[in-house]
Amino acid sequence: MVIPGLSLLIYVIVSVTTCLSLESVNGVYVKYGTEARVVPDKLNVHLVPHSHDDVGWLKTVDQYFIGSNNSIQKACVRNVMDSVMDSLRRDPNRKFVFAEMAFFTRWWGEQNPETHEQVKKLVNSGQLEFVNGGWSMNDEATCHYIDMIDQMTLGHRFIMQTFNITPRAAWQIDPFGHSSVQAYLMGAELGFDSLHFARIDYQDREKRKDEKSLEFVWRGSETFASSSQIFTNTFPVHYSPPSGFHYEITDDYAPLQDDPLLDAFNIKEAVDNFVNASLFYANVTRGNHVMWTMGDDFQYQFAESWFRQMDRLIHYVNKDGRVNAVYSTPSLYVDAKNAAKNITWPLKTHDFFPYADRDSAYWTGYFTSRPAFKRYVRSLSGYYLAARQLEFLVGKKSGGPNTCRLGDALAIAQHHDGVTGTAKQHVTNDYAKRLAHGASEAEAVVNSALAHLMNKARTKPGISLTQQCSSMNMSYCPVTEETISGQKSLILVAYNSLAWNRTEIVRIPVNDAGLNVEDSSGKTLDAQYIPMDNVTSNLRSNYSKAYLGVSSQQIPKYWLVFKATVPPLGWNTFFISKATGEGSDKNKHSPGTFSPMKGITEIGPGNLKLVFSQDSGLLKQMHNSRTGANILVDQNYLWYASNVGDSKNSQVSGAYIFRPNASLAYSVSSKYSYKYIKKQILGFLCTCTHWVIVFFYTLQIVRGPLVDEVHQQFSPWVSQVIRVYKDKEHAEFEYTIGPLPVGKDYVGKEVITRMVANMSTDKTFYTDSNGRDFLKRVRDNRTDWTLKVNEPIAGNYYPLNLGMYTKDKKVELSVLVDRATGGGSIKDGELELMLHRRTCMDDSRGVEESLEETVCINGTCTGLTVRGNYYVSINPVGGEGARWRRGTGQEIYTPLLMAFTHENKEKWKGSNSVKGNAMDPHYAFPPNVALITLEELDLGNVLLRLAHLYEAGEESEYSKVAKVELKKLFPGKTIKGVKEMSLVATQEKAKMKEKMKWKVEGEAEQSQSSSHPQKGGPLDSSALVVELAPMEIRTFLLQFSQKQPAKQQRRRNGGVRPFGLSTLIVGFDPYSRVPSLYQTDPSGTFSAWKANATGRNSNSIREFLEKNFKETSGQETVKLAIRALLEVVESGGKNIEVAVMTREESGLRQLEEGEIDAIVAEIEAEKAAAEAAKKGPQKET
Repeated sequence: MVIPGLSLLIYVIVSVTTCLSLESVNGVYVKYGTEARVVPDKLNVHLVPHSHDDVGWLKTVDQYFIGSNNSIQKACVRNVMDSVMDSLRRDPNRKFVFAEMAFFTRWWGEQNPETHEQVKKLVNSGQLEFVNGGWSMNDEATCHYIDMIDQMTLGHRFIMQTFNITPRAAWQIDPFGHSSVQAYLMGAELGFDSLHFARIDYQDREKRKDEKSLEFVWRGSETFASSSQIFTNTFPVHYSPPSGFHYEITDDYAPLQDDPLLDAFNIKEAVDNFVNASLFYANVTRGNHVMWTMGDDFQYQFAESWFRQMDRLIHYVNKDGRVNAVYSTPSLYVDAKNAAKNITWPLKTHDFFPYADRDSAYWTGYFTSRPAFKRYVRSLSGYYLAARQLEFLVGKKSGGPNTCRLGDALAIAQHHDGVTGTAKQHVTNDYAKRLAHGASEAEAVVNSALAHLMNKARTKPGISLTQQCSSMNMSYCPVTEETISGQKSLILVAYNSLAWNRTEIVRIPVNDAGLNVEDSSGKTLDAQYIPMDNVTSNLRSNYSKAYLGVSSQQIPKYWLVFKATVPPLGWNTFFISKATGEGSDKNKHSPGTFSPMKGITEIGPGNLKLVFSQDSGLLKQMHNSRTGANILVDQNYLWYASNVGDSKNSQVSGAYIFRPNASLAYSVSSKYSYKYIKKQILGFLCTCTHWVIVFFYTLQIVRGPLVDEVHQQFSPWVSQVIRVYKDKEHAEFEYTIGPLPVGKDYVGKEVITRMVANMSTDKTFYTDSNGRDFLKRVRDNRTDWTLKVNEPIAGNYYPLNLGMYTKDKKVELSVLVDRATGGGSIKDGELELMLHRRTCMDDSRGVEESLEETVCINGTCTGLTVRGNYYVSINPVGGEGARWRRGTGQEIYTPLLMAFTHENKEKWKGSNSVKGNAMDPHYAFPPNVALITLEELDLGNVLLRLAHLYEAGEESEYSKVAKVELKKLFPGKTIKGVKEMSLVATQEKAKMKEKMKWKVEGEAEQSQSSSHPQKGGPLDSSALVVELAPMEIRTFLLQFSQKQPAKQQRRRNGGVRPFGLSTLIVGFDPYSRVPSLYQTDPSGTFSAWKANATGRNSNSIREFLEKNFKETSGQETVKLAIRALLEVVESGGKNIEVAVMTREESGLRQLEEGEIDAIVAEIEAEKAAAEAAKKGPQKET
């Protein structure tokens, strides 16, 4: 609407009506009795309709949505959504649950306002329930907790903004095992009432069925105990219905036939079968409520084929009366369970790894499958964290590159067939392509942000940093390889996304050894040169051509190594220049050379020393001179032969399943006769006289002031570099593995590294849960049942995201990883990691592809080569091991972000701030707290997450409450508002509903309520200090005031305040497709509104809108707007103009005068009727 001096914009929402579905029996329409509710004294069967829609698996996420590539799988999520919504509108008693927001948001964006209003009514009425609500149904073994939070936040934010609700039920029905972090952090701490899933170990399931303990109270965190417990429902079978009740239109099923005039009348048989199946569920479940999951993968493409049958089932089962059937949702089901106050529930602690679905079928292979893709996901996760920080620091732009695309791609990749490595190859390629596109856009954000931050003259564009080098691990970084002229320097800007100061060793490939390195203060730094090794050169030559389309004619000659110190949440600049003048090389060391090992060799320029054997060339000892920690240790690379199955057990090793053919792992450095290998895989035993082993190792050493390196060649397809740094007390192991050879027998290889130490560890070791808690593991043992051991190797593998450690009475041996992988301790004193897999057979879990990754150059394809790192430390038992794992783990996850350009050094210094940080320069976070999210959400709102890194009792000094000072985190900014929010930032923490209470077996009711683990205190609103207790993650929404200049501005007219412009801006969000309204004021600040007004008399209109505005249909909204204007406009509708914007129309559509007059007349008539009602009936005369 537009009138002189007044503007008003309001949302437009459209409504629809619903109707009931009718069916025909005996030629007469009847309505089935689907309105049933729970009956207290009967067995209630809750039918929960659902469709499990993988965000990529056999087809890509887009193919699944639009329904293409149906030669692989006939699946179309768009059809599911269209069909389900139509079926729900037919009968208000029908229900449906949906989980994957990556699909729902795509579908929502295609719908018109009328459909939006209909769907909102379905949600508000409880017919459509969102479960889980993440962008995808994330995996629980191979996901980092930050990625899990991010992808869940993305989905819940959409749900809250669109429907103003928060999901109540966690719905993790398909991941292949379940983590403690998923239970307590992504479940209870997030705000869910319950957690539901299908996959637990087959031995565990049978025991729980016998004990009626499929449903239980799960306490996933030792630190939080009962305060973060969650009611958990494990399905008796799978997430499909009982046999005989599967109704997809393409299935071969017997429909319920209730018309006696037609053939195959079967109602009595169907009801009897339903009752029998219900009694089976009741016999393994406590209480008089059972859940049937009525759906499966990509079901309900023609939803009536399901609902038509369920309508009849509910009608006739309830007419029979033996049991009671109802349409339901997980939330309604759990409400009914919770209402039964006389039931006690079993207690579960720990987690559900490893998972086996039958004998010799452990799903522990996917912990490692597709290791290159796993590394790509993990590296971009850390990059995304840093890029969002930089995006916030310079202000998120409304147009142009942003980090949203990378966030979307990462959220999709967390799907339980994504980062797991269990999708088809073309789908994995699509995941990687999405990540690459998102990374490219985020890289532009980073380059622009760094240039802006460093630019001294903020009014002028900064000098752009031209290149970041994501392929540095294979020495590919063109900008650093260029010849450095005498006039320019190679400029490296390093950004530190951690909130504490860090010093790291930087390695960049160069072609000139005559270089000087200066830091931002002009100090010449000690630099070391390491000659480029042949393994890296060959890797670069092949893979730069295969993946980058670049033929590397010139391989860089050296690695230039120097130490870089960067302030917290800040940057530092390093200048690499051509050496000139006498004495210019006093801090520069000549290129080292590879020297062969002679005798027993010790390396390490600092406190940590590594000793290698003269005979084998292998690592034999680690010693820390500062702490006195010392172990004898053998480290080697070996491989398990993938089982190909036999007549007794056909299970093979594949993308999901790890099943070695024997308990023996073969050294990669040995050559076996083909005859021996063949006999081994067929299960025969053989004495050593029947086969030949030839071991070979080569070992070379490079020494220097900053780092010593040992280069080892174990075989033509396995090599390793061990680095020991002067100022680090751990060893870095860089491995290069591949292509994995496959012989004529076509037996796969699964490659491990194993460390064997002289430690008595009593079968015990510790692995992380999604990068958070460390869980105690005991070999061949389960916490909930007596394990029947049938796979002594695969059954003792566990997922790693941070790392693992073992200990005896004196020493801890710790290993940290750079990606998700699998590991275990198969014998006392041993730790092993699986690093690469190439299985040659499909393991029959649905993907229908063997795990054979290849790289192709000019039409010639070979197996994939993988390069990666793991980190090893030894520490006295106590607290040093925990400090190293937590601190170094953060540095691995978020390495220094480096950007490069060539420019004249003095010119650069003249126009750029060469060192700085966003925090108070005298402040850093305590070492037990991490900044895990700093993100600008919308104009004026900033998302902040802080995480305590230690568990209760993990370390004496750091397992305590820590404090973060927000004023020092944001110096120069005025925080005008802080709200503590739920984990996914959709609810105010103080307003979250109280958690459900459950009676636990063996516990008095008061014992749970009296369990109060340590928590950080309320935010001090004046000092703005946040407290964090061990393992606590706290989430805040912040609003900042825009700083106004203190300097008096010249005025044209004395005493007259220049108002400036106030503007209302309206449009539809390009991602969520919801209408958005913002107001600007003369200070330049922005604020979001549902309805607002500006101009003359706008205060009166705003007061009217505050009292009367509510989201409603488009016509009612226009009517409300005109009512508001009539409050201040004289002469009725003559001085009113109205314009409406909808998704379907481009721009604004101005209403005709007649349309406005009709609405004004309707309003006047309503006013007159209201006045008459107030006066009451007139007395008769």
